[in-house]
Amino acid sequence: MKEKSLKKPTASLSHIAEAAGVSKMTVSRVLRDVDGFSEATREKVLREVEKSGYLPNRIAAAFGPSSASTLVGVCVPRMSSHFFGVVLDNIEHTFQRFGFQAIIGSHNQQVSEEELWLKNILAWRPAGVLLSSKHHSKGTLKLLKDAGIPVVEFWNLNTSPLSMSVGFNEYDSGFDMARYAILKGYKKAALLGSLQDWDSGRLDRFTGFEKCFTDAGGKIVHKDKLNDTPGFYSGFYGTENLLNRMQDVDMIYFQDDTMALGGLAWCQRKGIRVPEDIGIAGWGGHEAASILVERLTTTEVPMQKIGTLSAELLIRKLREEPTDDVTAVTAKLVEGTTL
Repeated sequence: MKEKSLKKPTASLSHIAEAAGVSKMTVSRVLRDVDGFSEATREKVLREVEKSGYLPNRIAAAFGPSSASTLVGVCVPRMSSHFFGVVLDNIEHTFQRFGFQAIIGSHNQQVSEEELWLKNILAWRPAGVLLSSKHHSKGTLKLLKDAGIPVVEFWNLNTSPLSMSVGFNEYDSGFDMARYAILKGYKKAALLGSLQDWDSGRLDRFTGFEKCFTDAGGKIVHKDKLNDTPGFYSGFYGTENLLNRMQDVDMIYFQDDTMALGGLAWCQRKGIRVPEDIGIAGWGGHEAASILVERLTTTEVPMQKIGTLSAELLIRKLREEPTDDVTAVTAKLVEGTTL
């Protein structure tokens, strides 16, 4: 005698519709949380969904019309970055609450890599994309135009976005740090960052810092571009190399807090007093910067807010709700004890 299968039949949209006494279209609209049904109908459909254990077919949705897709592409510079890790957490959590799934990739600060990533993602027919840059290749711009899907550029605010932008002004955050440094009496600054990030034109905060600092009578005595990714160790050895070669420096402005904390550790190891012998300023608001005995002077970026707002803005656009083209958040200068 043939043994019966114990596998439970997979519930379908048709099964849910029949059990709830509504059409398949109504079930689909309820699951996508769009308009066109009463609260009573919604409760009835969700009750049947719960009872049957129905799971939506995400692949089928992805290859259907873009309005039905639940996939969203998200591209950041580096997934290993603490800063973008926080942003991605909030993007993903927000999408999950509304039934969307993020497909995450990185472009390593190269417009050509962003373009390649976008080509691959568009094959999945995403509902929209979130891009952590306002600099794009001609190929990327054409792909986005042809796709006709909403785009959110997040992180460094773009006041003339492709579709929508969420972020802060990097140039202003560097400008404000320079103004603070000048008020504290610093006159000879060095900039320490990553070669790849610098040469790709993404470090607007360094540009803002240099503009304000030199206009106020200060001097940028050195710009050290490390052939490495930003991090604690690159900040540690970068500071060692810089100060062994350059004696006439009274402060260092680092690309981010991880590098600044590495630089601070090297100074402490060598008995160099901060800020008496040299001032140190970071950027980003890394959580480690707030728990040390010497509170790092930095710029705090609202990473969680950027992630949540970016995802919510795209969802509102997909629901055809009113949206702002430009949504600015505030980066705040934190007056620590290292500058």
